Amino acid sequence: MARILSVASAFPRHLASLEMSTFHAQRMSCRDDGEAEKVAKLYRRTGVDTRGSVLLEEPDSGDVTQTFYPPMKTDPDGPTTKERNERFVRDAPPLACQAAGEAIRKSGCSAGQITHVITVTCTGFNAPGVDIELIGQLGLPATTQRIQIGFMGCHALINAMRTARGLVAADADACVLICSVELCSLHYQYGYDVQRIVSGALFADGAAAMIVAGSEFVSADESAALGTIAATGSYLIPDSRDAMTWSIGDYGFQMTLEASVPGFVERNLPAYLEEWLGVQGETFESIGGWAVHPGGVRILQAVQTAIDLDATQLDVSRRVLREHGNMSSATLGVVLEEFERIGVPRPWLMLGFGPGLEVEVALVR
Repeated sequence: MARILSVASAFPRHLASLEMSTFHAQRMSCRDDGEAEKVAKLYRRTGVDTRGSVLLEEPDSGDVTQTFYPPMKTDPDGPTTKERNERFVRDAPPLACQAAGEAIRKSGCSAGQITHVITVTCTGFNAPGVDIELIGQLGLPATTQRIQIGFMGCHALINAMRTARGLVAADADACVLICSVELCSLHYQYGYDVQRIVSGALFADGAAAMIVAGSEFVSADESAALGTIAATGSYLIPDSRDAMTWSIGDYGFQMTLEASVPGFVERNLPAYLEEWLGVQGETFESIGGWAVHPGGVRILQAVQTAIDLDATQLDVSRRVLREHGNMSSATLGVVLEEFERIGVPRPWLMLGFGPGLEVEVALVR
C-alpha cells in the first residue's frame, strides 16, 4: 500500500501579471503593432492571470522586471541553451528544496527517514543535480537511493508516483520523497510563431513535492495521510505523435502544440478511462475529485465535454491555471495540495497529458 503522507508546493518570489507577461512577449516576438495586438489577444485567452518566474527581479527602483531576455530587435534569438540551463542549475535547487522541505515537515516524518528520492523535471539538467542538492541541503541520509524522471512533460508527476508505488511495494518500510521542479520561463522562444507564443503564454515556474510511504513505515502522525495510490495507468492516443512535441534547440527547449490536441483528448479519453476505471471498481460518477492537469483552457474544456463533467468539478484545475499558469509536471501537485486544503472527498482521479500524445492516470483512494 502506497500512502501519500503529504504534498507541498513552492513558487518563485515574484509573480508576473497578465500585462507584464504580455509586454515581455511582445518585446521578444513582434515586429509591428499588428503582431503585438495578436499576441495580446492570445495571452488574454489563456486563462492565466498571474504566473511565477525565477527570472523576475526587483532592483533598487522597486519595480519588478526581467533582464534575462533582451528585446528581439537587439537579439533575434535570445539566450543560448547553455545560458538558459545555467539559470536552471542556479535557480531550480532552492525552489525544489523549499517544496521538499515543506512536504517532509507536513508528513510527520524526519529527513533522516527518507529512503528514496525521485526528482522530476523537463526544463533543465545537470549532474550532480537537484537530487544531490536535496540530499545535501535537507539532510537526507547519504544512503538515499535516487531516481530521475526526465523530459516526460506535464504528466511526469504521475510517472513518479507510479515509481514510488513500485518502490514501497518492494519495501514496505520505504519512505519516498518525490520532488518536481520546472522552470518553464527559461525557454521562451523568440519570433512570431503562433504555436510557440501560445506555449509561452501558458507556462510558468514552480515546484511540488510529495512523501509516499509503505505500509510498514511509521511516521509521527499516522492520521495525516492524504490517501493511497491505488492504481496508475497509461494510454497512447493513436496517430497523435506530432500533436505535441518537446525538443532541445540551440536557443532553449522548443515546444510544438497543435490545435488538434483538445480534439484528440475529447475523442479518445472516454472509452479508455471508462474501461480503466471499471477495472478499479469505479465509474465516472464515483470519483470525488477530478485532478486534471490544466494544460490550458481548451484541454480542460475537452476533458469536461468528454466525461460530461459539471464545470464546477474542474474549478480547482482552472483556479491553479489562472493563479499560477501551467508549471508542467509540478502543476498536478499544486492541484492535489488544493484538494487537501479544501477537503475534496476521495477517490481522486489524476489526469495528465504529454507528448505522444500520452494520457497518464492515477487513482488516489
